[in-house]
Amino acid sequence: MQVNNHLNINGILLLDKPNGISSNYALQKIKHIFNSNKVGYTGTLDPLATGMLPICFGEATKFSQYLINANKRYLVIARLGKRTDTADAYGNVLKENLINFTKQNLYTVLESFKGVISQVPPMFSAIKYKGCPLYKYARKGIVIKRDSRLITIYELKIIKYIDDELELEISCSKGTYIRTLIEDIGEKLGCSAHVAALRRLQVAHCSINKMITLDQINNLYSVFIKTGFSLKELVNQLILPIDSQLSHLPMINLLPDLANKFKQGQSIIFIDKTIQEGFVRVIESKLCKFIGVAKIINNYMYPHRLLNNYLDDKQI
Repeated sequence: MQVNNHLNINGILLLDKPNGISSNYALQKIKHIFNSNKVGYTGTLDPLATGMLPICFGEATKFSQYLINANKRYLVIARLGKRTDTADAYGNVLKENLINFTKQNLYTVLESFKGVISQVPPMFSAIKYKGCPLYKYARKGIVIKRDSRLITIYELKIIKYIDDELELEISCSKGTYIRTLIEDIGEKLGCSAHVAALRRLQVAHCSINKMITLDQINNLYSVFIKTGFSLKELVNQLILPIDSQLSHLPMINLLPDLANKFKQGQSIIFIDKTIQEGFVRVIESKLCKFIGVAKIINNYMYPHRLLNNYLDDKQI
């Protein structure tokens, strides 16, 4: 199915990506369904992974970086005893080890990965080296030296541990590779490990209850057409407001005069000790309308990303 091409869509769709397809393939499906050119996703999910893949339409693409930089939450099943070249179930087994650790060892190892840690990104990743994704080098057997990066693991909770299967819930910062984390945990346990299944539960404060699958979108389209609803009403049912991806940022309300200065790109004196320096989302108080993102530096609020003035308070 395909939505009418006269609709100008601006907002966020929280797609529940299925297993077995790439994030880009899922994006192309969404582009076809909604007949939209200006659309992109934030935070790549591996083909093996399922769950929350935020799709940004229209003006929402301007603000996608704030979702990319947000914290995320995952549910992962680790298969113990085997290490693979991709660190997941799709890869070739490189080595096998006996699983020989106590539950106390497990708790101690998991505790050691909490907080700020150093992580080396995997070769099978979309990080680019000389303009080419690392996974393309990896497929040719070429290993590129990667710099380590600091990430934060906020929570590492055991959900279930039976035989060679360890299920964990993980809350982490941007830039965290769950495959690498599981591989590193396996090495520290002395038994090796890889990701058998992975589901992203949350990005920033986006609710898991707002996610929708490709099949559900197609089914809803059929229902709306049969019952005589307009396609615009369908889009309004599925597309979340642009600033829904920014709920993790502090909110600043501006009166009309200051809001107009802000929309014209002018900086504004800002003194509020309850809000730290950094990014904030800005609302025009009289209209209760999102107008952009600002950055607070040294008691000044500078426009960083602005919504186009032609947009009204509707999503489309």
